[in-house]
Amino acid sequence: MLPGIGVFGTGNIVKVVVPFLREKGFKIEALWGRTLLEAEEISKELDIPFHTNKIDDVLLRKDVDLIFIICSPNLHSQIAVKALGIGKHVLCDKPSGLCQSEALKMVRASQYYPSLISIVNHSLRFLPAFSQMRKAIVDGYLGQENEITVVDVRVQMGSLLHDSYDWLCDETMGGGVLTLVGSHVIDLVSFLTTQRAVQVHGLVRTFTKNTEHIQGIRNITSSDFCAFQMQMSKGTIVTVTLNTHIPGTFSQEVLVCGKLGYLIVRGGDLYGFKEGSQKEDVIYLDVEDLQRSVTMMNTVAANTIPRPYMKGLFKMMGALREAFLPVEDKRGWVKEPVALAATFEDGLYVQAVINALRKSNINKEWVKVSIITEEPDPNPILSAAVRRSGISI
Repeated sequence: MLPGIGVFGTGNIVKVVVPFLREKGFKIEALWGRTLLEAEEISKELDIPFHTNKIDDVLLRKDVDLIFIICSPNLHSQIAVKALGIGKHVLCDKPSGLCQSEALKMVRASQYYPSLISIVNHSLRFLPAFSQMRKAIVDGYLGQENEITVVDVRVQMGSLLHDSYDWLCDETMGGGVLTLVGSHVIDLVSFLTTQRAVQVHGLVRTFTKNTEHIQGIRNITSSDFCAFQMQMSKGTIVTVTLNTHIPGTFSQEVLVCGKLGYLIVRGGDLYGFKEGSQKEDVIYLDVEDLQRSVTMMNTVAANTIPRPYMKGLFKMMGALREAFLPVEDKRGWVKEPVALAATFEDGLYVQAVINALRKSNINKEWVKVSIITEEPDPNPILSAAVRRSGISI
């Protein structure tokens, strides 16, 4: 039996996800919104029976066993940790919180409750083109896995902002192309190469600080352009360009070079080239029909989410459904179908890279990627004084 779902968020992605989940047989039992009015409007539009602006009202419902967190990143850690603590499965949108300390809390909660599903929405892992690319790399299309030399990623798209000021405009609340698109890219590179970044160098910019609809006392602080390099653990060099200054379009290319040739994903298609060949090999073409229903795909919401990310998300939710299907005539669930998904540990790594890139942007130098293993002391001066005094607290 599929679990009842509680959804946190009222954005465009919710309007796409909810119909698809229902198509797969899930029941959407509750919706949380930042304000009661927002929650009421979306719940009526999507025919969700319960809505609220209180987090615990969703988490404590007995008919909710799976939590979808697709709200602003400043709430991700708080909701995920609470949900796992009371025995709920969690799918959390990227990124894992706002900083490493928040991501670490999520990791510890998932480790304390290992029987529960806890995954991060890095949906490009499930896009067939990237699954095929990873398989080709493992099978030696480019040579040995440690012979991958260069990875180049280029994403060109329109603005991520809405017509009114919200969290997407605010870097401190998780807005910006580095956080929202860069997190996908950072995770994808590690997924493809089985390597992690050891040091990074980044340039992060906010060129658009006001728009026709967003102006006055509040300026936009979230990034709209980012270019960075990563040196990976086995020597691979990664270059990434994220540009949101091309209205009305989306293009994404991921190129992986190795000793024997290269593999490239353009949009959702995979091509390969080996030394000595006359032309590229067509390894995978994205011909699968993405349209689930005319009603859903004609919404403005669906048009605002790039096709590769939407298709990867649909594939991931399909795998999530399989995880809850009966196994060998025994009612229950297994984690194997979602074993490909990013874990909270992966989310912590991504957050560490983002933090290092922000530091590099400020200091204008290469910065080592350091993953924390314990939360930083909120008051180190007081703690040092207590230690010197010998007082136990």
